[in-house]
Order: sequence, then structure tokens, then C-alpha cells
Amino acid sequence: MSQNRVAVVTGSNQGIGFATVKALCSDFEGSVYLTSRNEERGLAAVEELKKIGLQPKYHQLDINDESSVLRLRDYLKDTYGGLDVLMNNAAILLPFKEGMSDDIFAEHACTVMQTNYFDTQRACKILFPILKPHARVVNLSSMLGHLTHIPGEDSVAVNLRAKLASPDLTYEELDSLMHNFVDAAQKGEHTKYGWPATGYYTTYIVSKIGVSALTRIQHRDFERDSRENIVINHVHPGYVSTQMSDYKGVLTPEKGAVAPSWLALLPPNVQEPKGAFVWCDKTIVDWVKGPMPPLD
Repeated sequence: MSQNRVAVVTGSNQGIGFATVKALCSDFEGSVYLTSRNEERGLAAVEELKKIGLQPKYHQLDINDESSVLRLRDYLKDTYGGLDVLMNNAAILLPFKEGMSDDIFAEHACTVMQTNYFDTQRACKILFPILKPHARVVNLSSMLGHLTHIPGEDSVAVNLRAKLASPDLTYEELDSLMHNFVDAAQKGEHTKYGWPATGYYTTYIVSKIGVSALTRIQHRDFERDSRENIVINHVHPGYVSTQMSDYKGVLTPEKGAVAPSWLALLPPNVQEPKGAFVWCDKTIVDWVKGPMPPLD
């Protein structure tokens, strides 16, 4: 059975993705695929893991390129009959630094939202139909993706949080909210709609709130799915020392991979966590109200 099982980690030639591949190679009974946009870097990362006795496999994957995702889907379907573990890790962070113009912020809003939310969602739509019964999906969110990062008690912010927290939120409604942020950011009017003020992490915050809200909708779908016990969760891996954090994080990538790999390996017919926001220490956190544990 293990010969036909397969796990895929997107954006995994470095950082948390690379460390997760490393963990799954040790603990997952089946083939583990390291993926990357750049094939040369991906193959170099595979060789690095092979030097320590692990046997990851490689497939090129650029979630910004629909044809790349389709090629992966077809390969997995033909080779393994489907997919057992999907780790949606690929993401970008474009910090808004002091002295940058409003035009730069507007450009960042488009680029970050496209990759982190819209292209992640598209990859899910392409790959979810080949998930096998008892598959596990892990969406990498962030503590910055917690709903409380939309601050304020004015009616606009309260209503925005209520929409995102709604148990009846649809894909179309969520897409519309994410488009609203991007469109408003082009005019410098995003705070009028309740979104966070322009800052270092703003575009990343909104994109990860989108990923977490998306996960909750996907969970509802899987609860009604005819395939048995497909489980999805979203996770804050911790403040990890990676290129994305300018190596300022307090956790190693290996520590950052602990909760994501644990969620990827949840046993059959598990009752929880399901559709949950999971902290880096594996505790379940209320995504809507919190409280969030102390910073890692």
C-alpha cells in the first residue's frame, strides 16, 4: 500500500517547505515530492536531502502557472492513482518598507494576493478532485492570518470580520472580499472597507486571512464529500528563521515543520483537528476570537 501513497509539498526547495519534506521523508509511508518553480534549485535541494540518507522525489511546480499544476495533477493521477497528502506551502512576502510609494503598495497587493490566495485556491481546485479517501490537506497560514489582525471596533471592521467568520461564507463571497482589498489598495482606500492600514506586512496579512477563511469553506465541502475522511486544516508554523522572515525568526525550519507534518500524518478517521486553525505547538486556536498563544 505504501508504494502507491504520495505526498506533495508546494514551494519546498527551502525554508519550512524543505524542512517539511525532510520530516515526511522520515515518517510518511510512501513517496514524498519536493517541488519548486525553478527546477535547478529543486533538484539541488533533493540532492541535499539524499546526502543525509533520505529519498525525496522531485516534480516541477509553479502555482502561478496553471499548466504546471495541471501537469502535476496528470502525473500524480497516472503514477499513483491520486494524491494522499497536499501541503499548500508556496507563498510570497513583499514587505512594505519605509519610504516606499503608494504605487508600490498597490503593486504588492496585486502580486501577493494573486500568489498566496488566488493561485493557491486554483491549485486546490485542480488537485482536490484527485485526493484519495483519507487524504490530508494542510494550508500554511500564519499567526498574521488570524482574523483578529483585522483590527478596530468601528462598524466597517466589525462587519468585515463578521463576513469572513460566517459559517455560510461562499467561495464567491470570499473571492469578492479579496478582490475588494486589491481594488481598494490601488486607490489607497483599503482602510475605508475595514482592512488593516498600510504597513510592513499588510498585504501578507490579508492574503493569509484569505487562506484561512478559504480553509474553513474547503472543510465544509470535505465534510459533505463522498470520499471518506478527507481532512483539511490551516496552520501557523511559528515565527521561523527563513529567507521570508529575513532570518529573524526564533524557530528553526525543522521546528516550523513540526505542526504541518503532524497534520499531514493525522491517522485515519481522526475526529480532530478538522478545519481547525492549529498553532505551531499543535494546539487548536479559535480563528475568529482567539486568543492567540504568546509569540513563539
